[in-house]
Amino acid sequence: MTNAQWFLLVGGLLLAMGLTSSLLKRLPVTSAIIYLAVGMLVGPTVLHLFHFNPLKESALLEILTEAAALISLYAAGVKMPVPVSLARWRTPILLAFVSMAVTVLLVTAFSHYALGLPLGAAVLLGAIVAPTDPVLATDVQIRHPGDRDRLRFTLTCEAGMNDGSAFPFVMLGLGLLGLHELGELGTRWLLVDVVWATLAGIALGAVSGAGLAHLAYRLRSSRPGHGLLDDFLGLGLIALVYGVSLLISAWGFLAVFFAAVALRQTERQLAGAGPDVPERLLANDSGEGGEGMPAVTVSEGSLVFKEHLERLSEVVLILLIGGTLFVDSWSWRAVSLALFLFLVARPVSVFVGLAGTRTPGNAKALAGWFGVRGIGSLYYLMYAIQHGLPEKLALELIHMTLIVVTLSILCHGISVKPLMERFWQER
Repeated sequence: MTNAQWFLLVGGLLLAMGLTSSLLKRLPVTSAIIYLAVGMLVGPTVLHLFHFNPLKESALLEILTEAAALISLYAAGVKMPVPVSLARWRTPILLAFVSMAVTVLLVTAFSHYALGLPLGAAVLLGAIVAPTDPVLATDVQIRHPGDRDRLRFTLTCEAGMNDGSAFPFVMLGLGLLGLHELGELGTRWLLVDVVWATLAGIALGAVSGAGLAHLAYRLRSSRPGHGLLDDFLGLGLIALVYGVSLLISAWGFLAVFFAAVALRQTERQLAGAGPDVPERLLANDSGEGGEGMPAVTVSEGSLVFKEHLERLSEVVLILLIGGTLFVDSWSWRAVSLALFLFLVARPVSVFVGLAGTRTPGNAKALAGWFGVRGIGSLYYLMYAIQHGLPEKLALELIHMTLIVVTLSILCHGISVKPLMERFWQER
């Protein structure tokens, strides 16, 4: 496919989606399924107008998925509607750390004993497919900063955190394959990749987000009419926090998510909003904040732009996924892995992680089903390839990961609207 044809395809798809947005909202499927169908139509599955090779283009795909994940994590963080407290965040924390670890363990066992993968490759595959995705799970996530739905909050918060909490297991898998230093008896991995990288990422994000909130508040309060480019501030916060994370070996995904959370929550505190004050009460109809506080904040001002970038990245990346698949890509090994992940590993891990909580059974069941896999999994896979994954093993992991992501888009995309509507009606 030439550059001109590629621009025509993307441009035509964007125009079609933009002109028919009202109709698409009434369809019982997500927009991601439409993008995937178009990608498979023009890709090797049907017309073979183009073929995207993830192995040859792993460096490019790593950058694209990394950027998409960071933007989505920021957007998820600034939509968090409640202050950070153990009581309110306990459920998503358990899902993001305990359930995610259980998923890695179960997928590792299945991949090693049922699929015959080496232990290191099995751990790596488990880490790749374990985290839920903040990019493709739009229909089960927080819709706006004032959204108080507990299930959507839990799934959004989980997706924001487990994109970072899965990274230690990626490094463990690479270490078992001889591609990363684990230290004697795994001490370096435990101290550096688990403890330091996790705590440093959370701390860096919290300090950076709160610092930007205070700086922007002081500038707007001390200089009435002083304009700030909130979009640039949001992008700058993402880039700065992620860059520092890379320099100090902290998990940047965690850092960016918690930077966005801290930015939003600090701005709410500066505006005088208590934990239960609705977002609409922070501004009057004229758009000006109450109590002398401008309604415009960095988090609010940058969110719309980030959501547009998120949607654009979703279009491009899912088209590329469709353009990687051949008819014979649907092997029993890949499909069995996806079914085990969706029907066994994810539900079991959710019920194990939430065993000691008061979460209702129907909410546990929905959380166990809606573990959407997507762009984050592709990023981890490309990251492993760029760190020296052998070509034969890389091709096998690419094959299985792409089928898992594709089936997730299809299965979760078809079921999300009817299941969520039924859940809300019952509640």
